[in-house]
This record gives sequence, C-alpha cells and structure tokens, in this order.
Amino acid sequence: DSKILLVDDEPDILEFICYNLKKEGYEVHTANNGKQAIQEAIKYKPDLILLDVMMPEMDGVEACEEIRKVPDLEDTLIAFLTARGEDYSQIAGFDAGGDDYITKPIRPKVLISRIKAVLKRKTKTHFESKENNQAVFNLIIDRERYLVINKGVELNLSKKEFGQLDHHHNNDP
Repeated sequence: DSKILLVDDEPDILEFICYNLKKEGYEVHTANNGKQAIQEAIKYKPDLILLDVMMPEMDGVEACEEIRKVPDLEDTLIAFLTARGEDYSQIAGFDAGGDDYITKPIRPKVLISRIKAVLKRKTKTHFESKENNQAVFNLIIDRERYLVINKGVELNLSKKEFGQLDHHHNNDP
C-alpha cells in the first residue's frame, strides 16, 4: 500500500485528512511544518507527500525544494494543499518540483480521487515503456489510451483531436 506523508500546521486538518486516508487503506505519517516534513520524508520515503503551502518556519514551496534535493526522494510525488486560489502560488509550486495541487477546503472524495490519480501516474511512468509516453513541459502523452495528462489533469481527447496534437508534437523541430 502507498505511504503518504501529510504536512500541515493545523491539527484539525491533519486529523481530518489522516482519518480519511487511513480509511482508504493508506499508511499515513504526519508532520507539522516544512522542516519536520523533510526529516519525516527522509525517514519514511513516502510515495506521496501532501504539503500545505502556508506554514510557519518553512513554507511548503521551500520544503518541496529541499525535498527535491534529496536523491532518495527524487521520485516521491508531491501535491500541495493550498487555501489560496492565486496562480502565482501554483507556478511557484510547480517550479519547486510539485506534481499536483489540491485546494482547501478539502472534500474527502475529491482528495482521495486526486491522490489515486497522482499515484497511478507514478506507477505508470515507472513501469511502462518510456518511449511511448513523452513528457513535454509537464504534458504526458499516452498514445495507447489517447490520453493527455497536463500537470496531473487527464484530458480525454477524441482520436481525431489526439492525432492532431500528436502530429504537431512529432513535427516540432
């Protein structure tokens, strides 16, 4: 089963998300701030880190940058939890090496389905032939399923649309 490290400075949010994740059968570890998140991540090597953006001591974006520097954790998926809808925090998050964004207030069903989608991407990328799925600017093109994954969001295209996109993509210099 997948291990998830949940990082948030608000105890009630930790408890709420933790409960919902454990109910789904995930192994959950928690941390209250960015510094602790890095230590826990190194200790447990989680499959996914849910990282709150706004935290004292070291915010989620900084923590993400530090985690990305640890060789053991380069494949760890990181999804930011953010209460802010501003685009700049998302851009900062992707620059720091984040894989996905989940906005608060968090609805458990949405959270679980996002987590499943993110974790599925991990297993896909690692075990499938890499040539078939080309990652371009955070865009994954899955030729077998006519699927384009943009920053973790799956776009189902018709064969025709997919063909056009794939055609353009292959003809790029």
